[in-house]
Amino acid sequence: MTRIVFAGTPDFALASLKALVDAGRSPVAVLTQPDRPAGRGKKLTASPVKLFAEKCGIPVRQPETLRDEQAQAEFAAFRPDLLVVAAYGLILPQAVLDIPQYGCLNVHASVLPRWRGAAPIQAAILAGDKKTGISLMAMTAGRDCGPVFHVEELDIGSGETAGELHDRLATLGGSTLVAHLDAILGGDLAAVPQDDAEATYAPKIDKQDARVDWSLSADEVARRIRAYNPFPGAFCFLGDTRIKIWRADVVGGSGAPGAVLQCDREAVVVACGDGSIRLEEAQLPGKRRVNGHDFASQLDLAGQRLD
Repeated sequence: MTRIVFAGTPDFALASLKALVDAGRSPVAVLTQPDRPAGRGKKLTASPVKLFAEKCGIPVRQPETLRDEQAQAEFAAFRPDLLVVAAYGLILPQAVLDIPQYGCLNVHASVLPRWRGAAPIQAAILAGDKKTGISLMAMTAGRDCGPVFHVEELDIGSGETAGELHDRLATLGGSTLVAHLDAILGGDLAAVPQDDAEATYAPKIDKQDARVDWSLSADEVARRIRAYNPFPGAFCFLGDTRIKIWRADVVGGSGAPGAVLQCDREAVVVACGDGSIRLEEAQLPGKRRVNGHDFASQLDLAGQRLD
């Protein structure tokens, strides 16, 4: 039986790890990032991958970096034939890539070479892509530029948020990995080099990226709201009051960007650079998310202009 080591950290990676275990291909070890502070109390919290691996009795290692020779030696001690990587979050130096007999296989959430990088799901929504998918890629020292064994595509829903698309892609990643693993190991599936000329890059998201720019078209604003749901959450300001916008629809109407065109029992409508959006779900600081109707009763927006 092929000795697999799995490297991953968040829920996206967990789906692939679960798929391996359910298929009877339990890894001999798991690499995941060190426990990080989380929540309001900043309590050290284990990753979803770590919690599941420990539940399954799989040895877990949490190196701060894999550039360290000791961490590389610990990895090599598991005698891996293959390293499967999904949203691990640490750079794999060439010394690590060279250890497994069959190399390192990455489960990536885009149709490579489109959207290499840290945030391919959000980037696809921001760009208005109609499709995305899962790429099974042979890892090299470059960022997501290795040859690709297989691509499994899916359609992006017209109103789908990044969180919803993430969950579908995570499930697809696990099933695609298991479905093609034997063909990859057996040499029956050849990796095809990527066309670097077609590559696009999806950088890591900064919280300030999610601030709403009302000068953009309504379509662009709506895509940003979808792309940043659930993290970090699109936001704007009314004076000093920070407003998070979780869902919105494109509607007719025009006005100065950010102007509240309607705020009543029917809807909250805000003008954009071209067209307008209707708030479907929004949130004030310290309060829960509410629909547009309830939000209109929480804050007097009539005649106001959002920043």
